[in-house]
Amino acid sequence: MKPVVRSPLRDEIRRQLVDGLISGRWAPGERIVERRIATDLGVSQAPVREALRELEALRLIESSPNKGARVRPFTRDDLREVYQVRAGLEETAARLGAPSVEVLESCTARLGDAAAGGALADQVSAGIAFHREIVAASGNALLLSVWEGLGLEVWTHLSIRLFRAELHENAADHRPLLDAFRTRSPDAPALLRAHILSYAP
Repeated sequence: MKPVVRSPLRDEIRRQLVDGLISGRWAPGERIVERRIATDLGVSQAPVREALRELEALRLIESSPNKGARVRPFTRDDLREVYQVRAGLEETAARLGAPSVEVLESCTARLGDAAAGGALADQVSAGIAFHREIVAASGNALLLSVWEGLGLEVWTHLSIRLFRAELHENAADHRPLLDAFRTRSPDAPALLRAHILSYAP
């Protein structure tokens, strides 16, 4: 692991733990040893414990007395539930506000470039940015907070890595959404909902 060099510690530790989950460093069911993580990062166990609690709240990690933290086995049902909640939030956001077409165009172009180059991390980043623009444009701070709290970057990585590996198809899926928002189609919210649910395994 890379040494922690910026604060707050908890956020940096959380990010590195998430990177480990995304990369497959820890397999489902594998124990994550709090003391070992703290030693690797050169920090105390307290911020590591806090970061693990946040990941447990996202249902990425499970813990039990005397056994510590383990990576939860990820099932299709887990992913389906996340996408069902996400679909409802984004459909509502699309009804509340109009996203910047310029931002969506930029994200779509990045998605295409990432897919062509086989860069999964870049594709996920561009996809999250595309959808975040839609949610942020709603003007509803609570909705945005709940959406961000779903841990979509991790779940998106897991969804693509475990159940959906076709990068070009994923990039192409966003173009109809871009066209719908560009023309201010009244069907955009429903189209967005269907798009998200199509990723549910």
